[in-house]
Order: sequence, then C-alpha cells, then structure tokens
Amino acid sequence: IRKPRSILKKLNKNSENSVGSCAPFCGERNMMKQRKIELLAPAKNLECGIEAVNHGADAVYIGAPKFGARAAAVNSLEDIAALVAYAHLYNVRIYVTVNTILKEEELAETEKMIWELYRIGVDALIVQDMGITHLNLPPIPLHGSTQMDNRTPEKVRFLADAGFRQVVLARELSLQEIRRIHEACPETPLEVFVHGALCVSYSGQCYVSQACFGRSANRGECAQFCRLPFSLVDADGKTIARGKHLLSLKDMNQSENLEALLDAGASSLKIEGRLKDVAYVKNVTAYYRQKLDAIFKRRKEYIRASSGTVRLAFRPQLDKSFSRGFTDYFLHGRTPDIFSFHTPKSLGEEMGVVKEVRGNYFTVAGVKPFSNGDGLCYLDEAGKLHGFRVNRVENNKLYPQEMPRLRPKTKLYRNFDQEFERVMQKKSAERKMAVAMALEENNFGFTLTLTDEDDNSISVTLPYEKAPARTPQAENLRNQLGKLGNTPFELERLDISLSGDWFIPSSVLADLRRTAVEKLLEARRINYPQERVRFPKTVHAFPAGELTYLGNVMNGKAQAFYHDHGVKRVEPAFEKEAQADAVLMFCKHCLRYSMGWCPVHHKVKSPYREPYYLVSTDGRRFRLDFDCKVCQMKVSLDNRASS
Repeated sequence: IRKPRSILKKLNKNSENSVGSCAPFCGERNMMKQRKIELLAPAKNLECGIEAVNHGADAVYIGAPKFGARAAAVNSLEDIAALVAYAHLYNVRIYVTVNTILKEEELAETEKMIWELYRIGVDALIVQDMGITHLNLPPIPLHGSTQMDNRTPEKVRFLADAGFRQVVLARELSLQEIRRIHEACPETPLEVFVHGALCVSYSGQCYVSQACFGRSANRGECAQFCRLPFSLVDADGKTIARGKHLLSLKDMNQSENLEALLDAGASSLKIEGRLKDVAYVKNVTAYYRQKLDAIFKRRKEYIRASSGTVRLAFRPQLDKSFSRGFTDYFLHGRTPDIFSFHTPKSLGEEMGVVKEVRGNYFTVAGVKPFSNGDGLCYLDEAGKLHGFRVNRVENNKLYPQEMPRLRPKTKLYRNFDQEFERVMQKKSAERKMAVAMALEENNFGFTLTLTDEDDNSISVTLPYEKAPARTPQAENLRNQLGKLGNTPFELERLDISLSGDWFIPSSVLADLRRTAVEKLLEARRINYPQERVRFPKTVHAFPAGELTYLGNVMNGKAQAFYHDHGVKRVEPAFEKEAQADAVLMFCKHCLRYSMGWCPVHHKVKSPYREPYYLVSTDGRRFRLDFDCKVCQMKVSLDNRASS
C-alpha cells in the first residue's frame, strides 16, 4: 500500500442530482488555507446512519447503548460497529452521544461502555457530565454537548483548554455571538444546529419535565412539556390566551444562512433528529449536502470533510419532511416568527385553498398535484388542527375517506406525500469514490494499480503467460476492469500500457479487479485518519466561582472536576436534590414580546397586570418572569397556587 502522486484529475460534477465533489487530488491542492466543513446528520438506528452516509453526511451522531440523552434512541454495540465500518470507508466520522448526567452508581458502567465504543472505532463521544473526564478513559476525543449550555466565549474557551476537541453551541446564538466565540477560540471546531426541532429552554437548563413528571430532560426522558397547550392569565386572573401552545416553537431552518455561518466560524453543521425516521434523514441530509456543495464551488477556502460523490434519485425538499413551520430563530436577532401557537404538529407543505365543497368531494385552487393516499390538514376558525386522508384524486377534485368540515377559502397543507414517501422507501442515493486504474506489464505477467481520490494506492500482480489475442482486447479490458457497480468506487480513468495485444480471459480480469478492489478497501481502512487523544488533566479556572443546580452536577467525579478548576461551591443537580423555588426553564422565547408588549422592542405598555401565569390543562400554574437585561423569560412552578 502506498500513497503516490495521484494520476486522477479533479472531477467536475455539474448534474443537478449529483452532490459531494471529491476531495482535491494531489498536484491540484489549493495553496490557500482551507477549512474542512462537516455536515453532521442524525441516526436513530443503523439504517438511518447508513442512509445518512449515502445521502452526503460527513459525520453521523448516534445514541450509545445507554446514557445518550434520548431514551428512545439507543443502539447496540454491534450496530454501532457496523455503522463505523461502513462510514469510515468514506472518511465519514461517527460520534456517539453519551450526554446524560450520571448517577454515582452509573459511572463504572459508563466507563466500561466507553472502552467498548473506543475498541469498535468510534471517532468521538458527545458528553455533558464532567464526571466522565475523571474516569479511566481510552484515547478518544470528547465533544462538549449543547447540554453544557455553551453560549459564551469564556465557556467555550474553558472547554477547549480542558481538552474538548469540538464544542456544540447553544441554538439561540446570533451570528455575531458565534463570531465572537470563534475569534476567542479560533482553533476549536464549533458545532452549530442548522435544522430541526427547537427546545424552548436553553439546552441543559430545562427542569420542568423532572419537576412535573419525574422525567429528566438531562437524563434523556424529556416529556415534551413545551408542546402542551396552556392558557395565559394575568395577576388578576384575566385570560389573555386560552388553550394555545404558547411554548411550542417552529423548527429551525438555516439553509439560507449556511455561508454566513461558515464565515462566522462554524465548522460542523448539525441536523437535529435522532428520533426521526429514515425518510427524514435521507431528505434533509441530501438537501443540506446540495446547499453546501454549491457554496464550496464558489468559496474554495471551504472544503468538505469526507470523500465520495453522492447521486440522488429524487429532488430533496424540506417541506416534504416533518416540520412545524420554519424559522432561523435568533441568528439575525429577535424576530416575531419563531413560534407556532396553534399546533405543535407538522403542517407540511402549503397546497392551495378549498374552492368548492360538494357532497363527497371538494375542489382545490392550487398548482401542486395531489396523489391518492395523501395526508392533508387544515386549521379551523378557532385555530385547531384537523387532518384527513385523500382516498381518490381526479384533477382538482379530492375525494376523502371521510368528509371533513371544510369551508371555501380554507388553506390546505399536505403533511404526508404518498408519492414522495414511495420514493423514499426505495434506494434513493448512491455514494461513489473516484478511482483511477492502470494496467501494465511486468516480467512475469501484468500489474493492476488502483488509486482513489484520497491518494490511497495499491498494486496487484498477475503472473500470467503473455499470448497474442486473436481479436483486439482494449474494449474488453475496459469493460471487465470498469465493472465497479457493487463497490464504493466508480472508474474515473483507465490507462492501459501494454507492449502487445495480449489475451487475458474475462474471468481472470474479473478476479484481478475484485482482488484489487478488496486491497484498496483495506488500504482505506488502514489509512483512515483516526484521531486518538487522551483527555488531559488541567487546573485552569472555570468562568464561575460557584455552581448552582444549573451546573447539573450529579456525581462526585463531576464535583471533583469543578473543584479542580477553582469552583469553591458546587450545589447538586436538580435531579438529585430538587429546589422548591427553582426556575424550571430559561427561554430566549418571550411571551411578552410575542404578545406585542415588549418594553424594549415595542415600547408598548401591556393592558394586563403582571406577573403572568401559564395554566396547564391539569390546573397547574407556572409563573413567568422577564429579565430584560439578558432578554430572557423564566418559567417557575407556582407552588403557592399548587398548595
């Protein structure tokens, strides 16, 4: 196995359904300083992980067998090992989430599991609990989870100096805040969310699920409190809003802001969705792959972090996958379009309006076609969501299974596209790496050399008697050697350097090709750029001298970590010792702003007397407090009312 100067030429893929250009080949390296950009996709299971790779991910994150912050998305070591083996062929990295806070008695089990993950080749662990850093760890990189509440340059600098190799930033940050963090930590890869569901509270700072249902979000058991309906009342008991999903946010979509995020310093772009199905992973990953590749063609200082070219059998469309509507959140500052008060469910794509309602059918005014089996929905006059299935379609006439209570001019949405889902259930992408072949003579037969796009090169010799062929062999040589259809490779170039038109049987050529491909795959495995680093022992100062329950310290080793770094007083995690008067949610989303009464932005006085309260359907009351200095809404359980 050797890595010679590549004989390949850089591919120029311009097809609309072809994404992910190869890495630059040797001899064509751009001399400017280039930054590798990582598209990080989610995987609920092995199938989702493989399809994330196939559809263009540069890295995949997946839940560990335990302690992965999504109790419903755990995976066996065998499945993770299979994903690692597949992904590494394309230089795609696998990150495993071990980002819950841990009880004392769980630390030994966690340590054993981490060693097992290391042995199967996992590239990094995404962690929250600082107690993990005091375990006997193998040399595996640690990434700082967004559950650590990473929103300041000081916090990220501390984590980088402590040994964390990548830091996942809070979703609420603006471009300016991301840029300031990057300027303070220019060598630290910053991971930012670009798509998917939004938590209304800062990640890692939400305790309402634990307080109300005994299910800790910091331990992977979030009860989705923020998706429930509430009424909003004032201090006098007057109802401001009734039965609305006042804490439910739209889904993040930064697809139009990717270049700005890269320029601000982000290097890992993360799609949320470890509970999403495989169709979601395929569609959303492919969409962002295309968007990023278009940027890379213009901005040569950015290059992709993995190998291969992806070809799609469909056109990715974000509105075909689950969403509550889209927002770019606070990336450009506070805007009024971040919430979805009517419903926490997926609306899907807008299809048109009801034109006319008849006995067992209705007509639609719109330009998009419908299909038998489509799922449609609409909001009634009260803002309540209703859904139904289309049984039969005749042009713009729709015959539902059961006739809904529709009115003319009602806006219709499609949240299940039968035809699109049918495409998603089939093979919808393939990922291939370019390879050059050279067939040459030697003294006792022939030599076949394969060189891939990453400059891995192998040679296989074929001892074979040279006998003149009765017919020209060039076409047969190209046909037999070029049959790479069931491999991760595609032939970019074949050079044949023979002194005569020698006869080599097709079966012999096929065996030679298979042997060469196997050796090239082995070379890729051997040359995979695995990062192995031991977590260092450091004593630099933590940005704060004291930690309240917000530090999420659940075990003695986490407490020891903070003591080592200058923290004098460490309170236990809320899950370990609940505080009756604790703030349960810290939200950038602000209901006073949403209602149009923000004293900073609207400068309008509210007609209602504060404090305001959220009242759940079971009668529990939650007090709202507004901290305008940091532009934050705090949610606390109103214990006086409960008692």
